[in-house]
Amino acid sequence: MAGRFAPRPTRTTVRGGEVVVPAGVPRQMARTAGRVRTWVPDGPLDLGLVLGPLRRGPGDPTFRTTPDGSVWRACLTPAGPGTLRVSAHGTQVRGEAWGPGADWLLDQLPDLLGASDDPSLFAPRHRIVALARHRRPGLRLTRSGLVLESLIPSVLEQKVTTDEAYRAWRLLVRKFGEPAPGPVPGRMWVMPPPRTWALIPSWEWHRAGVDDKRASTILRAVRVAARLEQAAGMEPGAARARLELVPGVGPWTSAETVQRSHGAPDEVTVGDLHLPGIVGWALAGDRDADDSVMLSLLEPYAGQRHRAARLILLSGRVPPRRAPKMPRGDIGRW
Repeated sequence: MAGRFAPRPTRTTVRGGEVVVPAGVPRQMARTAGRVRTWVPDGPLDLGLVLGPLRRGPGDPTFRTTPDGSVWRACLTPAGPGTLRVSAHGTQVRGEAWGPGADWLLDQLPDLLGASDDPSLFAPRHRIVALARHRRPGLRLTRSGLVLESLIPSVLEQKVTTDEAYRAWRLLVRKFGEPAPGPVPGRMWVMPPPRTWALIPSWEWHRAGVDDKRASTILRAVRVAARLEQAAGMEPGAARARLELVPGVGPWTSAETVQRSHGAPDEVTVGDLHLPGIVGWALAGDRDADDSVMLSLLEPYAGQRHRAARLILLSGRVPPRRAPKMPRGDIGRW
């Protein structure tokens, strides 16, 4: 019944990682078959909630959902480009992959779907959090195992509207990435490798609406790409410390990255424009809460603060707007 009457996605719940996956009947693709792996989760699993944080906007060229209930991802893995199709068949999940990175993607499938996450460790302390958890029992924290895949779009999202960041990611991946392998739905691309990012001309960053500060941060990151990818095998705190050695990568960016690459349940995002006010409003009726107040309110969830913040976002409860939205800029038109 909780799932039947779950609220419809809003801008806030989408930010919490909610992606609508059509409730169709999974069917076999009529084209080239890939390598296949099946996996049975130990509890409820909602593909849209688990994989939703990996999508960077509705036009993300590396992420698709299809009417048959499948989720598609195009990734640059350590073994090369790969495409993964994930679909649910009753209590079983089926992964099918293509390309040089197919084996790597299938090896990582359980972690990608939250196998390394333990939701039973979470104990709701507020009614709104308990209700959000009850309505979405299939929430697991994904662990992609890929650092740059989450770091670069997180840098693009620094101090701009989400629409601007999503547009920049879409334009750059489509122009400098490569077509995803396999029988993908529509047009999908794999993000560029580090060397290609490093060779993007300055005017192309400008045309995509990316200012010099964010572009320079990405260029510094891709020069040490191998060292950053090694952080996937570290504990989240140590991984964040390594990421923050790159000038331009601060606590906000490192948290947004390890939440996806590590499935880190306690790495809450600080330095965000909206999150402290949303958490403060939901838990204490304080729309003017800052980072210190937010962290104090989330203290009862120590060890699971990121999960608590996601559930608050998924509740859809936000303070009434008092000011116009942040204006969208486009330096590519200058």
